[in-house]
Amino acid sequence: MKVRAEVRYRLEHGGKPDFLSTSEDVDALISSLLTGPASENLAQIHSTERDLLPAFGDPDHELMAGVDKDLQVGVLSFMDGSGNVATRGPSTGRAKPVYYIQGQMTEFPAYSEIPIAVVCQALKEFLSSGGQRPTCVEWQEVDTW
Repeated sequence: MKVRAEVRYRLEHGGKPDFLSTSEDVDALISSLLTGPASENLAQIHSTERDLLPAFGDPDHELMAGVDKDLQVGVLSFMDGSGNVATRGPSTGRAKPVYYIQGQMTEFPAYSEIPIAVVCQALKEFLSSGGQRPTCVEWQEVDTW
């Protein structure tokens, strides 16, 4: 099966990422984020179907996806050469939602949380589009977190 994306969210993924190939893999990722420790509820995803930056050989983009099992919401951010964006959703009452990747805290802008089902839909679109920014969500520009 063709690997379509690399994903890191657990401490052990630092040097050895997990992989996404199918919609079922996305469902399994969301489930793992929901049932795992709160310190690992955010994933970093890079499509393997996009070009690498020629100077360093790094991906030319990054998609972050997080879920909060208590509030049953999630968040997405995407960056590439065109800039940094985060999802825009209704207020959950949190001014700066916090998610954790491999134990490291990441803050997101206010109004960035959306339903988990929409996070899942966007990840499936990212996978099927060859790593393009999902169009099924509304985005807001982000300068810094």
